[in-house]
Amino acid sequence: MPNPLPDTGDRIAKLLARAGVASRREVERMIAEGRVALAGKVLDTPAVKLPNLKGVTVDGKPVAQAEPARLFAFHKPSGLITAERDPRGRPTIYTALRNALPRGTPRLMPVGRLDFTTEGLLLLTNDGELKRAMELPSSGIPRTYRARAFGDIAQAQLDDLMEGIEIDGVRYGRIEADLERSSGRNRWIVLTLTEGKNREVRRVLEHLGLQVSRLLRTAYGPFQLADLPRGQAVEIRQVDVERFRKTLRPR
Repeated sequence: MPNPLPDTGDRIAKLLARAGVASRREVERMIAEGRVALAGKVLDTPAVKLPNLKGVTVDGKPVAQAEPARLFAFHKPSGLITAERDPRGRPTIYTALRNALPRGTPRLMPVGRLDFTTEGLLLLTNDGELKRAMELPSSGIPRTYRARAFGDIAQAQLDDLMEGIEIDGVRYGRIEADLERSSGRNRWIVLTLTEGKNREVRRVLEHLGLQVSRLLRTAYGPFQLADLPRGQAVEIRQVDVERFRKTLRPR
């Protein structure tokens, strides 16, 4: 009779995500593709619990134990895809990160995404569980943007976004929006939201009759873009990462 798989500890997808192999969802896909094994036995289900990653291989290679969670801030320029590769051949954030990160930096995963033409703060981590927690809408982490838009808008219209808005059947939650300054019919608007749905800021402002010509993320949770130069990256202090992790709601 074969030895049963362990059933105590954490699920293997969580452990592999924590070790920076991939996100939990991507790990589950890798298991379905037969790429993950335990003690030489290919796993066919993610419903396996382990105390650690001893004996686990991915694509035939042993998996190292998880390193402490690290977090980097990157000033993403416009014209980069937030992905490892693009079928259309457009440059990705990893093209720029090769020169922006110090030698020996572990594999990093983006926390959320920024559109091709959106600039500003993009956080990256080696910890798949931290990435997942920061992306969950239920975590309620605020993200702040500055948008340059063309058109007419009053602060009262922006105040209405505090109640949320529905556009083409999609419900967007509470958005704090303030008209920062104007020049002619060009407006700078600061928006803070917690959901981060796909193209949320652009869709909301376009629904209000504005044409967005520039969009910049300036903050994600307590982490600020500040004066980080475009195309550059900096590691966030470990003490600040751990302090932030303690504020996240357990999932």
